[in-house]
This record gives sequence, structure tokens and C-alpha cells, in this order.
Amino acid sequence: MVEKDLVIIGGGPGGYVAAIRAAQLGGKV
Repeated sequence: MVEKDLVIIGGGPGGYVAAIRAAQLGGKV
């Protein structure tokens, strides 16, 4: 099983920015 810190559902503008920001902060997205 793969562990993630955050799962982004949706690829719209909000989801895209959230995924990038979480990755910048060191989260596994």
C-alpha cells in the first residue's frame, strides 16, 4: 500500500495549485 500525506481530488485550478503547494512543503501528494 502506498502512503500519501494528501490526496487531491479534481484537476481544476484549485486542485492544481493545492497539489503544487503541498509538494513544495514536502508532502507526498
